[in-house]
Amino acid sequence: QVTLVESGGRLVQAGGSLRLSCAASGRIFSIYAMGWFRQAPGKEREFVAGRRRSGGSTDYADSVKGRFTILRDNAKNTVYLQMNSLKPEDTAVYYCAARSANTPSFDYWGQGTQVTVSS
Repeated sequence: QVTLVESGGRLVQAGGSLRLSCAASGRIFSIYAMGWFRQAPGKEREFVAGRRRSGGSTDYADSVKGRFTILRDNAKNTVYLQMNSLKPEDTAVYYCAARSANTPSFDYWGQGTQVTVSS
């Protein structure tokens, strides 16, 4: 079992920056990749960014490319989402997720952290 705890969400003005953190605990060795998703009111949850636990491969949604960066600190078992040039449409609950090896999708989820971008 893997437990994920997000933090860092808050109200920020458009154009500002924010860094979200996701601390993982439990069966860390079983994690193959980690990612960030978000869900805005009335919308489905969408992928934001992801990266493998080892190696430098990353992936981003088109809507955040060039503005968001997913970072990791394996020594701290923590993944970060650095968000720059925030827009009101980035307002959502952001979820951290982990994917185990040999599974096709993310199977562990955090509780979410609210990010609100004011115009």
